Amino acid sequence: MLKVRFTDKIPLPLRNKYVLTVLIFAVWILLLDSNNLVARIREMRELRNLNNEKEYYLNKIEEDSKKLRELRTDDRNLEKFAREQYKMKRPDEDLYIVLTPHEDRQISRKVN
Repeated sequence: MLKVRFTDKIPLPLRNKYVLTVLIFAVWILLLDSNNLVARIREMRELRNLNNEKEYYLNKIEEDSKKLRELRTDDRNLEKFAREQYKMKRPDEDLYIVLTPHEDRQISRKVN
């Protein structure tokens, strides 16, 4: 009767010490290291999200800077802004606010 050793069951390429070393190294780098592949992908996704947020806020800053410049240079623009944003009016006039159904729902949700 032939004895079957444990090493005979292992495929031939895995018996090579160099192949085995490379496989162990690859598993270590891809899964076990603190800078593994999973963490790297997660960090890249977070970096992409942060860059998108940065771009959004830079655009928002640029738009707000333009508005601020317009408000500081012309009194008519300042008056228009105050009327539109803060519902301000002159003492001798009446102000009527017309809401769309969508705006009306949003306001009623905030109140309730």
